[in-house]
Amino acid sequence: MGLLIISTLIILSFVISCIIYQIRIIARMNKIFQIREDFTYAMIHDMKTPLSSIFTALYFLHSGRLDNKPETKEKYYTIAENEVDHLLTLTNRVLTLSKLESHKLEMNREDVPLEPMVENLTVKFTAKAQKPVRFTADLKTPAVYADKEYLEEILSNLIDNAIKYSKPEGVDIRIRSELNEKYTVIKVHDNGLGISEADQRTIFNKYERAAAGRKKNKNRPSGFGLGLNFVQQVMHAHEGKVFVTSIEGEFTEFALLFPR
Repeated sequence: MGLLIISTLIILSFVISCIIYQIRIIARMNKIFQIREDFTYAMIHDMKTPLSSIFTALYFLHSGRLDNKPETKEKYYTIAENEVDHLLTLTNRVLTLSKLESHKLEMNREDVPLEPMVENLTVKFTAKAQKPVRFTADLKTPAVYADKEYLEEILSNLIDNAIKYSKPEGVDIRIRSELNEKYTVIKVHDNGLGISEADQRTIFNKYERAAAGRKKNKNRPSGFGLGLNFVQQVMHAHEGKVFVTSIEGEFTEFALLFPR
């Protein structure tokens, strides 16, 4: 009788463990489904806006109404070009992440001069920003050993985020570089809205921004939730690291560590 009771308890424990495991699998599948739904929502929303802008610009340019207004015509051309660049950036980011995750992307590393790249990004974002943006640079090291294309892409992403998540009256962005024993460190600091401690633990997760953008605050800037995950993946491909330091309502600083 004792053996029968023990056997029954073992079988019962096994059955309960299986049920708990199945519940966890179902919960995980529901979470994945929700992430896919949120990502699809964010993707459609983020692509719809530039496509609408491009359509509007092309409509006015094709109609001939702006033939006698060269300044306005040039403005619409610029809008269309910027939105096409936006769509291409989003598309390339998705493709790059796919290659990174399948280990098919190779970094073409070289000594990249920082000053001209920072100057180009300063001019680009100062011109396209819809609010005042003030840049300062403190480059204690003139170059970094990295893939030039992806270095510029991740810096652009961090600057774009700094502008998006800032107060309407403007933002101050400081870009610094320095050396330590193992790494060339590039820091992007802003005095924007900051990131809460809870969000700091998840912002590098894939699709995290997409879900937050839909559920928490519909007025927040749209996005796929791929930007910071892209930064992290590219840094890993460089065999480097990325860290964030932030106080909500005061500042955010991202540190990129590239092996020397």
